[in-house]
Amino acid sequence: MNPLLHTSSKTSPAGRLRFFRPMLAGATARERVVACLGALACIGLTGLICAVMLGNDPTLPLLVAPMGASAVLLFAVPSSPLAQPWSIIGGNTLSAFAGYAIGQIIPNPVMAAGAAVAFAIGAMSIARCLHPPGGAAALTVALGGPAVAKWGALFPLVPVGLNSCILVLLGIFFHRLTRRSYPHKPAPAVNPHGTTDPAPADRVGPRQEDVDAALAKLGTTFDIDPDDLQLLLHEIEVQALVRSHADLRCADIMSRDIISVSPDATPKQAQELLLRHDIRTLPVLNEHGYLLGTVGLRDLLHPANTVADILASAQTTAADQPAAALLPILTDGRTHAVIVTDPSGRVAGIISQTDLLGTLGRAPFAGGTI
Repeated sequence: MNPLLHTSSKTSPAGRLRFFRPMLAGATARERVVACLGALACIGLTGLICAVMLGNDPTLPLLVAPMGASAVLLFAVPSSPLAQPWSIIGGNTLSAFAGYAIGQIIPNPVMAAGAAVAFAIGAMSIARCLHPPGGAAALTVALGGPAVAKWGALFPLVPVGLNSCILVLLGIFFHRLTRRSYPHKPAPAVNPHGTTDPAPADRVGPRQEDVDAALAKLGTTFDIDPDDLQLLLHEIEVQALVRSHADLRCADIMSRDIISVSPDATPKQAQELLLRHDIRTLPVLNEHGYLLGTVGLRDLLHPANTVADILASAQTTAADQPAAALLPILTDGRTHAVIVTDPSGRVAGIISQTDLLGTLGRAPFAGGTI
């Protein structure tokens, strides 16, 4: 027997288990637990609220089946464009109207079923509220039943539209409680200097036109906002840089001879230190060497009696952390230095833009320049 053929014919346990791995990027166990809790609470509450509002009409369901699919998107992938409020409310309601209209025009249920879903996709696409459960809503109404027959053209509004609105409102409240972004809006890249130039991180690497061109060339629809995709590409670049400089730690490049100031120093004394040492940031330390914050020339523009009155929050890291991970922080246009603290909270060093960029570029740099 050919050993190569014999080896390739076996499927490793890892290969078999790949079918049970999460298919969604970033689908952590915690996220799945939160999604389950959200669906449990909000679907139940939606049914309860509709029961109170609609009474005990036996011909009107408290919940329509597509709400279950909407809940999967709303709680499992809340950043998806298909899970946003207008997608859920508009997608389900418009699709239900499309299904009702097709059901009135085409008496054959088989033909009506296909036409209803097709028209629902078209309606949702035009209204920019594409929502997969909308296809189920259209199919449900097109095939009819006692409730659809009794309520007629109102069925897309009650219970479909009502269910959708209540579920979305509960979803917004639930995501606020769990500190998740919903409705999801990609964080805009803002130039911190208030000019029309792109933000520093967007001046190189993939741009929005590159993302659009790539999507057009692939000719495939992806369930991700283009702005989120661009943000993901930037983060991938940062992680690749961190990996390629994995051996370079903050302790290797930090300045240890720290120029600092006490909180009871005057703004004039702080300014003299900044100018004398040609630096941009001063750590503010208490008498035991613990970090209280930072002060820079921008902070000194504000009237104050002591440095303690104009403290700014400090960006901190640990000595054993990858130095390259500081690149997004030190190139955000606002932060000029990151303070390195030890496990007890005392200041161990400081890393400036010069320290980091000089090291990454393999260029000589003055280790004490900040």
